[in-house]
Amino acid sequence: MAGTSEPAALEQTSSVHVIPGDGPRTVRREVGLDVLLITVDTLRADALGVYGNRHAATPWMDRLAAAGVRFENARAHNVVTLPSHATILSGLSPLKHGVRDNSGFRFPSEAETLATLLEAEGYRTGAFVSAFPLDSRFGLARGFDVYEDSFVDTGIKPAFFEQERPGSETVALAKRWLEVVDERPSFAWVHIYEPHFPYAPPAPLASRFMNDPYLGDVAAADAALSPLLQPLLEAADRGNTLVILTSDHGESLGEHGEATHGIFGYEAALKVPLVLYQPRLLGPKLVSGPVRLVDILPTVLDVLSIPVPGDLDGGSLLPIAAGVSVEDIGETYFEALSGQLNRGWAPLHGVIRRGWKYIDLPIPELYELTEDPNEEINLALREPGQAKELGDLLRNLRASDAGVTPRAESAETRERLRSLGYLGGGSSPVKESYSEDDDPKRLIALDSMLREITGLYERGDLERARLRCRELVRRRPGMRVALMQLGQIERDLGNLDAAVDAMQAALTLNPEDTTTLAVLASYLVQAGRAGDAAALTEPHFRQTRPDVDVLFSRSLALARIGKVEEALAALEKARDVDPGNPMVPVYFGTVYLMDGRRSQARSSYEEALALNPNTVRAHTSLAILASEEGQVEASLSNWRKAVALDPREHAKLFAVAGRMWSAGQKAQARPLLELFVESAPPETFGKEIGRVLDLLAAGD
Repeated sequence: MAGTSEPAALEQTSSVHVIPGDGPRTVRREVGLDVLLITVDTLRADALGVYGNRHAATPWMDRLAAAGVRFENARAHNVVTLPSHATILSGLSPLKHGVRDNSGFRFPSEAETLATLLEAEGYRTGAFVSAFPLDSRFGLARGFDVYEDSFVDTGIKPAFFEQERPGSETVALAKRWLEVVDERPSFAWVHIYEPHFPYAPPAPLASRFMNDPYLGDVAAADAALSPLLQPLLEAADRGNTLVILTSDHGESLGEHGEATHGIFGYEAALKVPLVLYQPRLLGPKLVSGPVRLVDILPTVLDVLSIPVPGDLDGGSLLPIAAGVSVEDIGETYFEALSGQLNRGWAPLHGVIRRGWKYIDLPIPELYELTEDPNEEINLALREPGQAKELGDLLRNLRASDAGVTPRAESAETRERLRSLGYLGGGSSPVKESYSEDDDPKRLIALDSMLREITGLYERGDLERARLRCRELVRRRPGMRVALMQLGQIERDLGNLDAAVDAMQAALTLNPEDTTTLAVLASYLVQAGRAGDAAALTEPHFRQTRPDVDVLFSRSLALARIGKVEEALAALEKARDVDPGNPMVPVYFGTVYLMDGRRSQARSSYEEALALNPNTVRAHTSLAILASEEGQVEASLSNWRKAVALDPREHAKLFAVAGRMWSAGQKAQARPLLELFVESAPPETFGKEIGRVLDLLAAGD
């Protein structure tokens, strides 16, 4: 790797080390610098003004890049958030750290990261993230004294609701942490999410970028970063901070038929900005040669004169940045596996070397990037020798690839990821071979259909969503995520038999998938087939470490058929598997209620809130209990919390209050109905609000 010939561990008796280079240039290193890593999610390199975009409004990032070392051809190795950040923080490729998608993977607990390495060197460490795919549950928090992901709680949110935090809020939290006086050097990682779909720039950027909301979101990200970047730029070479600015991946924006990212590995999704800024050590420079996100960690360690571990996949860019080394870091491995894992399509792996790019798919692709930067002319058939050479190189790189075996995710995790546009629905089985019919180039129109269906569903147009989803299933019967979407739509429309049929078809595709098993069992209970659900989940219950969501569905099935003690036994096993999960006592409460044990149910819901005060179902359940017992103030208090955490709970509030009104309990129902009118979003509950206003106006 480039730069590895330079000594990484140097005598640290002085703070600045100057290493002679070729000619007048030198490589400078400095012990004890503060480190600020900024990752702007989903940021294409060409979305910044300094990278040539004449329409961009990115003055702060442009100033940083102009004053620092700007790498013109930096690329990611994976095209979704979690795997790419795992690479940035570890210096390992996805082949080595094993995190291949946002869902179903965890960063290995034994792997070192920039946080663990700098913590060992006496740094205080803080991470400030803005979106759920980087929640601490996925394994990146180790080594950080502070891992700020408090916008995440246990309540399942509707689409695009509190799955992310505004970048300005994340930056404010990071800035407060950085301003704390501490004699130790600091490492701060700040992640902002604004350019990620759905693009929703705030005013006045929304009107300025009406025809290009993605660029509006990029401008919003730049503005959010100004409190961090302005003082660093003003300090110039008096500053004591090494700044690294980059992104985890780009965005396709319709190129090659892909609306966002995750399916393809074209340059729109791979090329990202990369800037190093420390004017005392590095002057302004443009590096045109290829570099990679895997090179960030060894570069930071090299700048700080900290020994670079020998098992990394990346190499230090410091000699290149200082202008004393040839700009050649070797090949770049990349992958895009969401199509395989979530849709059953062919996996995408590729490699770039010396301007040639090879994409290994059933229909292979080869591009000469210098002459064809937009990847419009596939040379795989015209240049078979080059294709074979890169194909052989790729096979060598993947020789140690253990493959992809995603773990089951909880219902809450799946819902959160789905609401951010990551359309997972259980894992698709990995096939031994894939044909041209499985090539994502031939199937990308189906991905557009899937996103259209999701949009219809989120807007409440369930009938059209069902029609489109049935068409999608007809066109691609083996696409598991489509079957699971269809099942959910049918369930929400009240067609429980059809919902069960869809989930059974999905489970047939991969009988070992616990996600599908849990959902199917839940639908069977709702369809009045609790006995079938209990029988279906029996083999899984007997496993050493069963899936918690399967146990939840099993407990409801057993309680429904009167086997309450067996239901409670299933929940005890769930508590053993995941003792801190607040949904365990929620399900205990539900089973107790089904058995008429109201006091024990109430205690269970209170236990859930003790584990996490934002557990929505616990608040809703306590609100209903209080309503039924005439405790109006207690009911109102819990309803207010429930609907504030999840506006969809207004549907339950409307139903419960409506039943009370119809039953003649108008005095108790009135404050609940008034709360509904006061807080329900009109765009979702407009008709219901009108009906309630009429009821209240009519009075007794």
